Amino acid sequence: MGHAQKRLASTAARLASVPLSSLKSFPPKQATSSEAIFNAEHWSTLQPPPTSAFSALAHRIGLGNAIGPSDLQQACTHPSILPLHAQHRPTDPPPAVNGNLDALGNSLLGLFATEHLNATYPHLPTRALKAAVSAYVGPLTCASVAKEMGAASLLRWHRTPPTSTRPAIMHTDALSSIPRALTALVYQHRSLPTARTFAQSFFLSREVNLRSMLKFRDPKMNLVETVHKFGRERPVSRLLKETGRFSNSPVFVVGIFSGADKLGEGFGSSLKMAEYRAAEDSLHRLYLTQTPPHLVRVPTSTFPLTQGDVFTAGEEGAYVPGELGETEVLLGSAGRSSIVQPKRQSVSEEEVEEL
Repeated sequence: MGHAQKRLASTAARLASVPLSSLKSFPPKQATSSEAIFNAEHWSTLQPPPTSAFSALAHRIGLGNAIGPSDLQQACTHPSILPLHAQHRPTDPPPAVNGNLDALGNSLLGLFATEHLNATYPHLPTRALKAAVSAYVGPLTCASVAKEMGAASLLRWHRTPPTSTRPAIMHTDALSSIPRALTALVYQHRSLPTARTFAQSFFLSREVNLRSMLKFRDPKMNLVETVHKFGRERPVSRLLKETGRFSNSPVFVVGIFSGADKLGEGFGSSLKMAEYRAAEDSLHRLYLTQTPPHLVRVPTSTFPLTQGDVFTAGEEGAYVPGELGETEVLLGSAGRSSIVQPKRQSVSEEEVEEL
């Protein structure tokens, strides 16, 4: 083997997602011909992975008896490969791509994540709910799930530069389409509850820090309006503990009470900082109130476990909806709020009620 063929073999081995032993002929005729310029990257992109790789993927994710290798190959083929295929192989039929499956799976994952979060955290604010849905089933999460499944090496795609009508297609965008397409295939070949179980196993079972998604510009004002909305007594700040008041590193622990009920507590190097954190903790405890797992019921759990039209096939299960949570309080601007704001009371050294 000459020097040029050795370089071609090493380049193809780095770029191709399939072993060279599975190819019919290597090196290809285009590489040894002097009539045209051979691009090893394009050649390796157009090579389909072997069927055994898709069978291994199906059994690895628990779908060995549900989805065939041809459907998995379609789920791992991004539409960005079609222009490259038409350019280099105009006489061959175009491969089946996952464009429609990606759109269907994206809608299904958004539905499953939204109803799961809405049923588990009934008081979660709208902006935090949208951020949580993106954290559970967003593009970056889908790309991470595809890598965990071992599907990254089976992806067939082509980098596309941005145009005036669409952004550039990067590797993360193409990789994130695989889990969404797999969710759509499970829905098509099995049922909607089975697709929800698949999403629960790979997406909704992850731990997401929802506390960091709740940001308040003025938590004390938010807390005053929230308590007023629930018809409770006005929150009062009380000093619970302190140490090192006259040193260079004091620590104060402040609790916020509504009547006899403690809403939250916080600490800080000053009374204002501790009161600010206590108000934040009070709002976090409210908005992150979690429904026990055995009481969580979602609407898609009522659909039948049979294949076909979800509205006609099988008998619909019983569904008992949970209580609607209180939405977040919207702050009024320029005094146009319908709520009369009481004068806020901060913790001071003269008016401190120690517990």
